[in-house]
Amino acid sequence: MTDITLLDGGMGQELLARSGDDPTPLWATRVMLDHPGLVRDIHADYFAAGATIATTNTYAIHHDRLLRADLDQMFHTLYLRALAEAHEARAAHPGTRIAGSLGPLQASYRPDLTEPVAAAAPKYAEIARLLSPHVDLILIETAASIEAAEGAVIGAQAAGKPVWLSVSVDDRDGLKLRSGEPVADLQRLLEHPIAALLANCSVPEAMADALAALKPMGKPFGAYANGFTHISGNFLKDAPTVKELTHRHDLTPEKYADFALRWVAQGATIVGGCCEVGPAHIRHLKGRLIAEGHRIV
Repeated sequence: MTDITLLDGGMGQELLARSGDDPTPLWATRVMLDHPGLVRDIHADYFAAGATIATTNTYAIHHDRLLRADLDQMFHTLYLRALAEAHEARAAHPGTRIAGSLGPLQASYRPDLTEPVAAAAPKYAEIARLLSPHVDLILIETAASIEAAEGAVIGAQAAGKPVWLSVSVDDRDGLKLRSGEPVADLQRLLEHPIAALLANCSVPEAMADALAALKPMGKPFGAYANGFTHISGNFLKDAPTVKELTHRHDLTPEKYADFALRWVAQGATIVGGCCEVGPAHIRHLKGRLIAEGHRIV
């Protein structure tokens, strides 16, 4: 029997489906102003499905993104709202945790836009200090290069909480980050305090190789994949929306659980889902994990 931390699934795509709004570059952030309570409801559904960690809806709340949408004056308000909705959902599920999400600066999957560590770290530190009183850990998500990961890891230390680093890997070669750098090169970042290493927001087929590269680093490790066919070229342009991404129809809860159980067989102790992986996937995954004798923690 293995103790498994069961993360939640994707937030942004669930918000899009439930709100009925047209996607914009900041759709998952704007929804907290236009549909208060919807983020809380999604967190609650993931907890009810068996997740033991809620990841805050703070992935895209960066000054650079808000400025483009003329929303930077709402920076602190958006953080407090996201944190409040996570706590409201957790109130009915004692023993669960909240992970404060730190997404990439500028854009996702764009290592070409990576800011130098010296510039990025203070920006992440500002957010880490905001999150710190309200979260149990910091989850850096979708880091696409070594430099992007390092800036986030250094800045995240300002929270004084455990830092989990999750990277996004090449959909066709899970041994490489989206920058083309080897996942194994993350080893040098272990000079900084990192409590866990993960891979996220890549296709599930790429995760086994990513985990094989993370495992020798000696930290708790895991994965949470997305349900897109691939990251399209149009999505890698400036200010894209999810209209540029294609949802795959074959990734049923059963099939996703098959992938996740193979990750657990590799030694992963942290699993969950990213974009297009919803509460039904997490519920089925919990059942399969318990059926195989694992304990959800």
